[in-house]
Amino acid sequence: MNIVIIEDEKITADELVGTITSVESDAKIVAILGSVKTAVSYFQNNAMPDLIFSDIQLGDGLSFEIFKACKISAPVIFCTAYDEYALKAFKTNSIDYILKPSTAQTVADALTKYRSLRQTFSDEKDHYKAVIEALINREAPKSTSVLVYQKDKILPLKLETIALFYIADEVTHLLTFDAKTYSVNKNMEQLEQLSGNDFFRVNRQYLVNRKAVIDASRYFLRKLSVNISVAYNKEKILVSKEKIPQFLAWLETR
Repeated sequence: MNIVIIEDEKITADELVGTITSVESDAKIVAILGSVKTAVSYFQNNAMPDLIFSDIQLGDGLSFEIFKACKISAPVIFCTAYDEYALKAFKTNSIDYILKPSTAQTVADALTKYRSLRQTFSDEKDHYKAVIEALINREAPKSTSVLVYQKDKILPLKLETIALFYIADEVTHLLTFDAKTYSVNKNMEQLEQLSGNDFFRVNRQYLVNRKAVIDASRYFLRKLSVNISVAYNKEKILVSKEKIPQFLAWLETR
């Protein structure tokens, strides 16, 4: 079974490769594509795989742009952190999905469903239309606060008071504008969905509030280093090169 993975986070892509090959002995990963542009070029110049695993949000746009530009005749399993409201569209259009972070069981279940998808999948471009519309028009997150943990207390913090979320020692934390830190009992994918457009996932480790960004400067290997208004003594906050166009567009909306 030839499989293509569309994912702009290298660590996530590598983990998915390991999971797929561990649960499907005859799986062969023929390509890992990290952007819309790269994927369009690949599908225009290479044979169609048996199956595609695709993230939705890539550094240079939504993966649906790939399916608009190319005739895709393979079933697609989306790897997503989107909410149930949007996921209804996947079910009604015979498109499967697995929620991030994926596990061996969810990947195995998706591969089992692939057998039926292979028989019923249509390469009509309108096949994705309802999904795109659902994602664009999905209801805004209703949550305005995040629960944090301090000793034996659970405290609600308003999103507007949070400068950034970050991962340290495999634990998710947040930093407030008054320089306080707390641990959070949610992963980054959940926080990214909950926080909406006011926050941007600059890389796997950091989710930054637009109001906290002072500026960004060029860094090695065509990355950007983000300077924030709150004292932060960890490592530099870097925007991966694939996400720079999307990050700059997000900054323009402030």
